[in-house]
Amino acid sequence: MSNTKVLKLVPKSEAKPAAAKAAPAVTPPPPPSNPVPASAPAPALVPSEPGPSAPRPARRRDRRGPRDKRERREQPRLSREEMLKMYRTMYLSRRLDDKEIQLKNQNKIFFQISGAGHEAVLVAAAMVLRPGYDWFYPYYRDRALCLQLGMTPQEQLLSAVGAAADPNSHGRQMPSHWGHKKLNIVSQSSPTGTQLLQAVGCAEAGYRFKLIKELNKRTSNFHKDEVVYVSLGDGTSSEGEFWEALNTACNLKLPVLFLLEDNGYAISVPVEVQTAGGDVSRLLKGFPNLYLQRCDGTNVLESLATMKRAAQYCREHKGPALVHAKVIRPYSHSLSDDEKLYRPDEERASDAERDPVKRFGALLIEEKVTDQDSLQKIKDEVDALVSEAADQALASPQPGAETVPLYVYSPDVDPTAKEFDTEAGAELSGNSGTMVDLINRCLHTEMARDPRIVVFGEDVADCSREEFLDKVKGKGGVFKVTANLQRKFGSARVFNSPLAEANIVGRAIGMATRGLKPVVEIQFFDYIWPAMHQIRNELALMRWRSGGDWKAPLVIRVPVGGYLKGGAVYHSQSGVSTFTQIPGLRVLYPSNALDANGLLRTAIRCDDPVLFLEHKHLYRQAYNKSQYPPDDFMIPFGKAKTVREGTDLSIITYGALVQRSIVAAKQAEQQGISVEVVDLRSLQPYDWNAISATVQKTNRVIVAHEDSLSFGYGAEIAARISDQLFEYLDAPVRRVAATDTFVGYAPQLEDAILPQAADVLAAITEVSSY
Repeated sequence: MSNTKVLKLVPKSEAKPAAAKAAPAVTPPPPPSNPVPASAPAPALVPSEPGPSAPRPARRRDRRGPRDKRERREQPRLSREEMLKMYRTMYLSRRLDDKEIQLKNQNKIFFQISGAGHEAVLVAAAMVLRPGYDWFYPYYRDRALCLQLGMTPQEQLLSAVGAAADPNSHGRQMPSHWGHKKLNIVSQSSPTGTQLLQAVGCAEAGYRFKLIKELNKRTSNFHKDEVVYVSLGDGTSSEGEFWEALNTACNLKLPVLFLLEDNGYAISVPVEVQTAGGDVSRLLKGFPNLYLQRCDGTNVLESLATMKRAAQYCREHKGPALVHAKVIRPYSHSLSDDEKLYRPDEERASDAERDPVKRFGALLIEEKVTDQDSLQKIKDEVDALVSEAADQALASPQPGAETVPLYVYSPDVDPTAKEFDTEAGAELSGNSGTMVDLINRCLHTEMARDPRIVVFGEDVADCSREEFLDKVKGKGGVFKVTANLQRKFGSARVFNSPLAEANIVGRAIGMATRGLKPVVEIQFFDYIWPAMHQIRNELALMRWRSGGDWKAPLVIRVPVGGYLKGGAVYHSQSGVSTFTQIPGLRVLYPSNALDANGLLRTAIRCDDPVLFLEHKHLYRQAYNKSQYPPDDFMIPFGKAKTVREGTDLSIITYGALVQRSIVAAKQAEQQGISVEVVDLRSLQPYDWNAISATVQKTNRVIVAHEDSLSFGYGAEIAARISDQLFEYLDAPVRRVAATDTFVGYAPQLEDAILPQAADVLAAITEVSSY
C-alpha cells in the first residue's frame, strides 16, 4: 500500500475528473529540471502512520499530450500527514478570521480584515518556501501563509488586540499587517502595493552582495538560492509601482516570486473595471524572463504544483515568477465593508461552492485520506486552540504610553552625539573645492571605507554601457556630483535606475532592510513626489511601526531650490516643511561646501533615513568653497553655526538665504545695526539651544527661508520662539520668505517671488526700529 497519494481536486460543478487539469501557463518556459529544490524539504514524506490509499484507477491507454503528461507528473505526491497538516492550517486560518470577527462584534478588538478564500494557494506557497531563509512581503490577506511559515495563532491574535507582545508590530499597526523578524517576514503596511518595490530591493540586495567582492565574507543572511516572496491583490495590480517592480525584477532577473491573489474585487470595484480586458496576466506576456503561470487558487494541489514550479524557476536564477491565482472572497473586504451592497446573492453563492477549506476537506474524505470523524477531531482541536489563544491574547498587556516615542529614530546610533563632531580643529588641505567637489570627495572616501554603500538614481553612473567607459568622459549626475564613482567602484555599486522615483526609494528600502547602505539620488526635488508614498509611509515608519524590529537606514540626496534664472515652476521648488514634519526622517540642508562634506558623512554613518538637500544654486558658488577636510570629518545633526556675530538682531536661516542674510547684515551695519546670522544646517533635528541663545542675546529675531511664507519651515521656529522665549523679545518675530505662489520662468518674476537680500534688509530695518 502506497504511503503517498496523488490527488486532483475537481470542482463540484464539473462532471469529469479531467476538467480539473491545471490551467495552462500564459507564457510557459521550459519546465524546471527539478521541481523541488535539492536544499528544500521534500514535499512527499513517508508518514509515521500510513493512511488509506486512493482507489487505483483502471488501466487504460494514455492519450494525453506532452503538456498533459507533464502536469500529471507534477501533481504533488503528499503523505497523509502532510495533507492533514495542510487542511489543519487552512481551517485554522479560517477560524482565526471568524474569531476576530466575533471579537470585533464584541468590541474587544478594533479592526478586522480576513484572508478567507485565499487559504489554499497561501498554504501551498508556504510549503515551497523556507521561513528564516527566504524573504516575505505578504499583504493583508496572507494569514494562512504566515501560519504555515510558523507564526502562531496567539501571535496573530496578539496583533488583533494590539498587545505589546505582538511580534507583527507590538500594538502599533492594524491586525493582518504582518511582520516577524525570526521568519523573515518584513514589516508590512496599509498602502496598497508599496511592498512590491521593497521586495525587489530585498532580492536585489542578494544580487549585489554576490557582485561586490568585499562583501563575500559578510553574507551570513544571504543564500545563493533564496527567493523573495511578495503578494498582492488584483486591485493592487492597477498601481504603477506594480509595473515598476516587474520592470526591474525582469530587467535584473531577480528571484522574486509574485503571487497575484485575484478574488475579483478591490473592495467594491470588480476586476474588469480595474484592468483592461479584466485579466492582468494577459497584459504581462511581453515581460522578458518572467515565468508567468495561472492556477485555481482554491485548489490546494494545483496551487502547490504551480508554486513549486515558480519557486524553482526563481531559485535557478532564471528570473522572477508571477503566479496569477484565482481565489474567492467569501467575506466582505473588511468589517468596515458590506459586500451585499454591491454583490448579488447568486454571485456570492457561486463563490461559496469554491470554498477552498470545504473543498479540500471533502476531497480528503472522498479519497479516503481520512474520515469525517477524524476531520471533525481536527476541527475540534483547532477550535479549542483558537479559543485558548484568544483568551491569552485578551489577557496580554497593551503597550504603555511611555513607549510611544521609542523607535522613531535609532536607539543605537545618535547622530547628534559628540562622536559625530570632529568639526573643531579639523585640518583642511589642498585647493579649495566647490560644494559639488566636496560632496563627491565624501562619497569617494565613504565608499572606500564601507563596501555596503551603493549609489544609484537616474543618470548617476558615468556610463551604463561599460564598454564605452574608455571612450567617453562620463555623466556622473546632471550636476556631476557622482562623477567617477562608477569608474572607481564598479557598476555593482554605482548604477543608473529607471526614470521612476518610487522605484529608486522603494528598492533602496528593500536593500537597506538587508544591510546594504543605499545613497540614492532624486534628480530634482521637484520630482520627488512620486516617491512620497515610499518616503512618508514606508521609509520613515519602518522602525517605529515594527517596534524596532526592522529598519531601513539610507540617504536620499536631492538637488533643491531656485535662484537659477530659468528654473521656473518645475526646477525651483523648496518644499522643506513637507518633509521636516515627518517623524522618523532626518532632514539636512548645508549652505556651503565644508558643511556639505561633514553632514553627508554623518548622514551615511548614522542609522536613520536621511533626506540630504543640496541647493543647486550653491553647488558652484565661489563664496562657499572650502579646502578638503580629513576623511573622518563629521558634523553632528542638530548643530547650528553662527556665521556672523551681532548684538542687535538675529537672523535664523539656512540654505541659499544664509549668504543673502550675510549680505543684508553687512548693509545693515552701515546703518549702525549689528546683525547676527545663524545657519541651522540641520532642519530635523534643529538646534534649539543655538536659537534660544541668540534670541536671548539680541532680543530681536528674523527667520528667513526660501519656502513660501504661509505654512513654511519658519512658521515652526517663529511659533516656538514666541511660545518659549516671549519674555526675551523686544519685537515681534518676523519671517522673510517666498511669496505664496510658484516660481516663474522670467527673471523678473523669479526675483519678485524668491526672497532677496533687499527683502532681508528691509525686515532688519523694520524689526530694529520697533
